[in-house]
Amino acid sequence: MNLIKSLIALSFFLLQISAFSQTSTDLIVVDVKVSGSKLTITEGTEFLITDRPLYDNQPAFINDIQMAFSAADEKGNHDIIIYNFESGKFTNLTKTPDLNEFSPSLTDCGLYVSAVTVEDDGKQRLWLYPTNFGEPELLYDDIEPVGYYDWYDNKAAMFVLGQPNTLVYPYSKSEVLTISENVGRAIKKRPKTSIITYVDKNDFKEIAGEKAFAIMGFDLEKRELIEFGYTIAGAEDFIWLNKNLLLMGKGDDLYVKKHNENTWRKAGEIIVPGYKNISRMAYTDKLGKLVVVMERVED
Repeated sequence: MNLIKSLIALSFFLLQISAFSQTSTDLIVVDVKVSGSKLTITEGTEFLITDRPLYDNQPAFINDIQMAFSAADEKGNHDIIIYNFESGKFTNLTKTPDLNEFSPSLTDCGLYVSAVTVEDDGKQRLWLYPTNFGEPELLYDDIEPVGYYDWYDNKAAMFVLGQPNTLVYPYSKSEVLTISENVGRAIKKRPKTSIITYVDKNDFKEIAGEKAFAIMGFDLEKRELIEFGYTIAGAEDFIWLNKNLLLMGKGDDLYVKKHNENTWRKAGEIIVPGYKNISRMAYTDKLGKLVVVMERVED
């Protein structure tokens, strides 16, 4: 019995670590224009925001000119960094040698950058870091281990690691609703709606030997499920460019799809020597910029 318990504990620990699997990645920005159902990439505007053989990942715009992301140092510690597009400068929002911060996002109130924080005892919980660099606050002390999340009505819809992974939303302290089980890491609110969207790994179809998973939505006000088609086969990360247009990346290619259509259309490609495989993305309409995460290619 002790051996079984030990194996279960070990497998769950490895599951927690896999939530933030480490590869050498950089942030690349490109100028784009979104019009109707089209995304147009301005060729030649590709620019390396980061250029290190470490982990720079999980970009999220926090205002018109600043973006937050998670970055590892040479000792393997992860902090939240703020990049300013006007000045080109980097600022540490966190600098915590005994903690690791991931998945930054601006809260609905705009006063905090939230982050999944791996605490010194291994717990993964959602913390709030004031934009004025004040003392951080723990948001949900009893919901963990959190992997990913997004905001609606000043509450976080959270991907909670487990067997299976679940998507939960705390309507109140006494009502934490489980929206779905066996979900992917992309948890995104559909802009200007009360709908949280996610990848449902229970529902998939195989295309040329790769899985395309269902993209589902849950209306947090109406408590209704909505279907948004399927992902690109072999990819899972998506974002909303606006209320009606979804974006995914696979390899060096970008694809767009209207929310009520089933067909993904290639919008273009991002070719940067020494890089491959688009994964996470962030977009700002104000600046007309798309930030993508790509893997460094080893020499």
